Amino acid sequence: MSNLLINPRETDAGEYIRVSPETAGWPKLHFCARRMCRGDIWEAATGDFEYGLVVLGGICSVQSSRGNWECIGRRPNVFSGMPHALYLPSQTTFSVRARSAELDLACGWCESSGIHPPQMVSPKSVAIEIRGGGNATRQINSIFPAGFDSHRLVAVEVYTPGGNWSSYPPHKHDEHRLDQNGNLVEADLEEIYFYKFNKPEGFAIQRVYTADRRLDETIVARNNDVVLVPEGYHPVVAAHGYNAYYLNFLAGSAQSLANSDDPAHAWIKDTWKDKDPRVPLVTMDMEKVK
Repeated sequence: MSNLLINPRETDAGEYIRVSPETAGWPKLHFCARRMCRGDIWEAATGDFEYGLVVLGGICSVQSSRGNWECIGRRPNVFSGMPHALYLPSQTTFSVRARSAELDLACGWCESSGIHPPQMVSPKSVAIEIRGGGNATRQINSIFPAGFDSHRLVAVEVYTPGGNWSSYPPHKHDEHRLDQNGNLVEADLEEIYFYKFNKPEGFAIQRVYTADRRLDETIVARNNDVVLVPEGYHPVVAAHGYNAYYLNFLAGSAQSLANSDDPAHAWIKDTWKDKDPRVPLVTMDMEKVK
């Protein structure tokens, strides 16, 4: 099994996946996901870290030392609508209460400095981008995008129709590079891919490789798996018949998504003429939690 693949494991506290710098072998990014039932409470403190909470499915309320939010969430699951999320800065205590029969909640965090206000992200404020073309068309929902008022943390969710490629052409973000004018052209970012599929037997294949092939892995990702991207190019393809979702959390040298394409494959962009009509896979006009 690849060291870059983390499988889900249920705990008594409802947490079913966790990534730490110790397990990932990188210095900054943490991640977890948990399931909760109506009335369950999760209490935590951010300490020296900034936190991003993303409601994957269900409804919750959050009480914190920075403010209270009574209704966060709308979609039953990630394939049923747009996301709600909450950004919490460092030195914040908080408690999450599940308000629906089931709550599926993801959380990414990294060390932070500076003053950044708490902020709830609603579906209306999430920008949708249809990226790529042909059978490399996919949907990107920007939750905590580059330019969001945070220190390092970035998060997006990506929907890839069955049979399509994503994160394509292959790109990387493992060097902090400026151009001759001092503009950032690539950031050094740690990244997680947290997967879900519209059918439980679905899967995707992800490659993670460096130009010198010092790192060169091909990974099968299934429902609720995490793939770690510490460096290198990292394209994805969704198995035919299964729509893929992945949540990306990133943290690194800049609050940015600056990246560079693999020069061997960058030419493919010039061949894209049409978008896949199946995209977008989720919109605002979808089912609410009962």
